[in-house]
This record gives sequence, C-alpha cells and structure tokens, in this order.
Amino acid sequence: MTPLMTQSFIENALHVKATAAFSSINGVSIDTRTIEKGDLFVALVGEQRDGHEFVKTAFEKGAAAALVKNDKVSSLSISGPLIPVDDTLSALVHLGAAARARLTSDARVVAVTGSVGKTGTKEALRFILSQQGKTHASVASYNNHFGVPLTLARMDQATKFGIFEIGMNHGGEIEPLTRQVKPHVALITTVEAVHIENFPNVEAIADEKSAIFLGLEEGGTAIINRDNPHYERMWTHASRSRSGRLLSFGENPFADIRLVSLKMDADGSDIIAEINGLPLAYRLGSPGKHLALNSLGILAVCLALGADLEAASRTLADVKPPQGRGARLSWGEGDHRITLIDESYNANPTSMRAAFALLSSTEIGSKGRRIALVGDMLELGKDAEALHADLASSIQDLDIDLVYASGPLMRHLFDALPRAKQGAWFKNSQELAASFLDQIQPGDALMVKGSNGSRMRLVVDEIKTRLDKEQN
Repeated sequence: MTPLMTQSFIENALHVKATAAFSSINGVSIDTRTIEKGDLFVALVGEQRDGHEFVKTAFEKGAAAALVKNDKVSSLSISGPLIPVDDTLSALVHLGAAARARLTSDARVVAVTGSVGKTGTKEALRFILSQQGKTHASVASYNNHFGVPLTLARMDQATKFGIFEIGMNHGGEIEPLTRQVKPHVALITTVEAVHIENFPNVEAIADEKSAIFLGLEEGGTAIINRDNPHYERMWTHASRSRSGRLLSFGENPFADIRLVSLKMDADGSDIIAEINGLPLAYRLGSPGKHLALNSLGILAVCLALGADLEAASRTLADVKPPQGRGARLSWGEGDHRITLIDESYNANPTSMRAAFALLSSTEIGSKGRRIALVGDMLELGKDAEALHADLASSIQDLDIDLVYASGPLMRHLFDALPRAKQGAWFKNSQELAASFLDQIQPGDALMVKGSNGSRMRLVVDEIKTRLDKEQN
C-alpha cells in the first residue's frame, strides 16, 4: 500500500525535525478511539480536553508518530517519535495545505456549503464520483476549523476528486476554510434561517455562505440554487470572485439545470431534468422533492467537473440518505410494514417542512398512521417560539395524523395544532421515547426529527431496538 505521507514530507511541510525516525504514515487521526496502526496522531487542544493527554494511548494503539506542542516534548519523549510544533492546529492546517498542493494538475476539488443538505450532497457526490475516479471526501460532518484541514491532510496524492463540506455557525468562518480547500467548483445548496441567532438577518447568512466563492481557483465554477430568494445576492458575490463560470439549478425556468418533472413513490423519485436545454431522465434512490432539487445541484457539480453526466445520473438511483438525514428503516411486509424515516441529526424550519412533506407522501398500511416525532429546533434566536408555532400550518395542510413533540420550544407547535393531531408533548426526548414505543401499530410510518442538541437520535435508537427485538 502506498503510504499517505513520509517523514520527510511532514518535516518539509512543517519546517521541523522529528525527535526520532518513524515509518511512513498511513492516515491522520485526532481521536484515539478510532486511531489505526500507522496513523499520525495530532494532539489538538480543545475547550474540554487536551489531546496531549492521549499521546501515550495513541502509541499503544499503533500510531507511527505524534504531532505535539514544543513544550510537551520532554514529558512525552518516551512515548514514541514526536513532531514538535508551536501550535498543533496551525501545523495541521499547514499539513493540509501541503497535501492539497501536491495533487496532480488534472485533479478536481469541490467545496459544498448551504443551510440545508450539504452533508447529503457531499455524500452523494462521494458515491457518484467514486465510480469515475479515486475520490476523497470529508468524514461525517467534518466541516469546521479542524475538520477541513484534517480532511485535507488525509487526502491521497492520487486523488482525482476531492469533496469538502464547509460549515459555519458564525460570521467569518467560511472564508479561511475555502481558501484552504482551493476548490475548482463551489456549491451553495440553499440559504435559510439556520444559526440565525448569530446573524442579524438571513441576508447576512447569504453573505457568509457566499464567502465560499472567495477560495475558488482562477476560472472555477460557482453553483447557486436559483429558487432561493437570495439568489441575486449570491450571484453578485460569485461574480466578484475569481470564478469563470456560474451555474444555477432549481425549478426556475431560467436555471441551467432545471427540474422539469418529478414523480415520487415509496422507494424513490423519477425525475426529468433539463441541462442547458437538453433533457435528462433519471431515477433517484430516495423520495422527497427537496432531495430531487439537491440532485440537480449534484448534477451541476458533475457538469462543472467534466464528469460523465449519463453515468452520474444512473448512479443516483443507488444513492441513499445518510443516517440521521433521511435514512429509511422498515420492519414487516405489506399491510403491516412499519416505516421509520430518520431525520434526527438536525433541524430548522425549512428542513422540518420538507420532512413533513416526505412523511405525508409515505405509504402506510390500511390501519396505519403517519406520525411525526419532533424535538426542538435550536439556534433560531428571538423568533424561535414563533417559528416553532408556525410549523402547525404545514402539518394541517398535509396528510399527517399525529404529532408527538418534546422540548420547551416544540410545546409552541404542539399547542398550535388541532386537538385531533395532538399525540402528546414531553419535556425531553427520553420521556418521549419511553412513552411512545407502546403506541406503534402495524402499518405506521414514523418520522423523527430535531436539532442534534435535542437528542432525537435516542428516539430512533429506542424504536429500532424495540422493533428489531419484535421481529426476531
């Protein structure tokens, strides 16, 4: 196996000398719980824990070397080969920059951001492009100040397609990350009122998301959702960047990649799109209009990369949403089939409405019900209570039978619902899970969603455990 990097590569990138010789590096890790033999362990200093506390453990688990602060070398010298630096996070950034710089001239790098859908889009691109060349992408949601340089540092020199997710919670976070990534293609899936408590308005969020274009390589491609109300604002930012091309996607009649028709069933969607005036029919492996629109952005990226569009569109049939972002589980068959839609990773008003629409279109048994289990949407600022209550109108317009809610903010949605749609309200997800399990009936379709901090994943796990046990 070709090593990820050598000792000389690391020393040259960081302008340092290791305390001892070590074998070539196969990977880069910041977590001893998942470290593998031959990895470089980077001892990051966080708010909660100091990675230097785990250097000895890293070596015991097979780390080849450890990146540590200068002032820690003397106390850790007996553990194994150390690479001393002034600041380990800064060194990780430099290591990532060196990995990015050594890519071949025909390699192509993509950066993805957006208020909703960036992780699913990144994962779909990983899956699609891996069929067309060696592809490297962010793990999970490694999209912040340490996740992006870590992903860069892990990128193999032979990579043909690099896919990077870039996120933010506050202003000023996206620009330094996109300048590290140096993408040839930058995509904004959409802009919504997510993390609004940290911004004066949604326009400011659009400005921050548009900072992704500042890192574009000369002549690169900017891709924007034409249906978004802030499209013109994002277009202005893109036009002021080094981009040489702008592509848009959506239902808008002027979109370069346009949705012409959409037919959904229980297992996916049949889509007809128009790409620069030419029709393209394809199957998407998951139902949901929001996923269909995201698939247009995915095809826009493939078009910008010069990838095989026909092959990419065929591969979309096999793309499934990640865990916590629309993944589907089912138990039983026919009229007794129970379906669980796992949307437990995150939530905001836009994604919550999309999840309600998806639940409403999900097939149920003759005695089944469509039930939404929802937790608080966080980081919505001063309008949080009203934004939760406003969701009631969406539920009333859809074919959803019952809502079970947890958390103080979701109380406002629950109270705004008609009595016939009120399941029950609970203080937290633990109480909801404990009380709801006995309410599940054959033929039901369940959808679980909430912000990560609402811990709705616990509800998914409890439902899964109960139904797995009943099926065995």
